[in-house]
Amino acid sequence: MEKKKIGNLYIVATPIGNLDDITLRAIKVLKEVDLIAAEDTRHSLKLLNHLEISKPLISYHRHNEEVKTDVLIEKIVEGQNIALVSDAGTPGICDPGEVIIKKCIEKQIPIIPIPGACAMINALITSGIDTKEFTFLGFLPLNKKSRKEKLDEIKKSTKTIILYEAPHKLNNTLKDLENILEDRQVVLARELTKIHEEFIRGNIKEIIKKSENLKGEIILVIQGSKEEIVNDNYENMSLEEHYKMYENQGLNKKEIIKKIAKDRGLNKNEIYQKFI
Repeated sequence: MEKKKIGNLYIVATPIGNLDDITLRAIKVLKEVDLIAAEDTRHSLKLLNHLEISKPLISYHRHNEEVKTDVLIEKIVEGQNIALVSDAGTPGICDPGEVIIKKCIEKQIPIIPIPGACAMINALITSGIDTKEFTFLGFLPLNKKSRKEKLDEIKKSTKTIILYEAPHKLNNTLKDLENILEDRQVVLARELTKIHEEFIRGNIKEIIKKSENLKGEIILVIQGSKEEIVNDNYENMSLEEHYKMYENQGLNKKEIIKKIAKDRGLNKNEIYQKFI
């Protein structure tokens, strides 16, 4: 007897605002799958109606993710192809998806990404802030201890930081950032791809002044620290490691030698001779 072929799980990115931003491949997949698992079925129905697609929908959100994962896995094993969509953007990025993806990997179920819109990437590429290295932290934790740890991470990081924030929590987050960012550049991106798309740029004090009573989806892109905050115990670090640390921060040779000499209490010429 021929073994029944299992289905696929498609991770389908959907528009973050402008409905025309969906890809041709995403439309094709949504038309062909047997079932669509949606974060909010009512929200996804608007997109499907716009695309003139009629498919069965099943609710799949943060509060039922664990239970519905098993239901969806069972359907895929039976041979159904399922598309996973969130309200906007790419599933699994601060949206449901991680649980079922891990379970599919365990069950050796094919997972097929259908690329498309991602709010944090669009905010980053239009920010004007360094894109070579960045850290995405999602939403800051509400727990005081965890929040302090994340804020400390932002303070020390030399990489660009990307945060999501809800409008009703924005003021508190900006005040927390004010205490650690000093004069670093920040870009607040709001309502990307929508009618009221807006970019507010400046240091954190300027952002606070310009961002009263904002609504909509908000992303913060934060310039990395210009100087890495590290342990002062340089004796445990070789000269080469010390040099590399400052080189990674974008400093030139002259600046690096000056800093190493200061850190170690040595003469600049002595350090210079080591790197000829």
